[in-house]
Amino acid sequence: MQDPSKDSPARHLALQGASNFRDLGGYATSDGRTTRWRHIFRSNHLGQLTAADVEIIRALGVRSAFDFRGLEERTSGACVVDEITVHSLPIEPTVVASLRAELARGTLTGPLALELMRESYRNYVRHNTHRFRMLFGHLLEDRAPLVIHCTAGKDRTGFASALILHALGVPDDVIAEDYLLTNQHYKRDASSVSDLPADVVDAIGSVNASYLAAAFDAVSSDYGDIEAYLRDGLKLGAAERTALQERYLQA
Repeated sequence: MQDPSKDSPARHLALQGASNFRDLGGYATSDGRTTRWRHIFRSNHLGQLTAADVEIIRALGVRSAFDFRGLEERTSGACVVDEITVHSLPIEPTVVASLRAELARGTLTGPLALELMRESYRNYVRHNTHRFRMLFGHLLEDRAPLVIHCTAGKDRTGFASALILHALGVPDDVIAEDYLLTNQHYKRDASSVSDLPADVVDAIGSVNASYLAAAFDAVSSDYGDIEAYLRDGLKLGAAERTALQERYLQA
C-alpha cells in the first residue's frame, strides 16, 4: 500500500457512526499522476452519523451520495446529512437469503458461504453493470466531493471503487490493497445474522481477495478484459476516460 506522506490527509476518517469512511485519494497511477484527495469517498451507510460526524462531512464539502443499497435496506438508514443529495443505484442484496435457505436445508458451511459471496460479485457484472454505468455517468457530471456507499461499504461499494481506480489508471495491486482496507476499519453489526455459524458470519462480514477476483473473472469471461468492460459495459470511451482523469487526477 502506498503510504501517504505526513502532509497528506487521513485516508480513513474515524467517524462514530460510520466505521468504513475512506478517501480514494493519494494513489499513484501508471502514468505518474495521483488520484485527488478529498474528491471521492467510499463508506458504509450514512444513516447513523452523530452530530459530530455530520459536521465533519459538512467540512469536507460532500454534496452527493451514490447509494447502492436495495430498496428495503434504504428505508432503515436514510442519510442524515441534509445538504447531501442521494442518488439511488439499487443492487438488491441476495447473499443472506441464500445462506438462510442453505441453513434451513442443513447444507450451510463456511466454504459454501465463501462461494456464495464470490457468486454475488460475479452477478455485479452479469446483472448489475447498468448500475455501475449510471455511477460513472454521475462521476462525469456531479461536482466532487462525493461519497459512494452501500450498507457496509465493502462489497457493492468495493467493486465500484475498484472500477473507479481502474478507470483512473491505478495499478491492480494497489486496487486490491485499497479493497482489503475494509478488514481493518469496518465494524460489523452481526445482530442481523446472529443465527448463522461464526465462520459464515466471518465470510459475509469481511472482504476477501477471492471476492474481487471473482468479479474480474466475470469481466474477463463476459467482456474479454477490464478495458473492454470499461468501454463496452460502462460506456467509458476515450473522451469519457480523459474527462474522468482530468477531473479526479492531479499531476
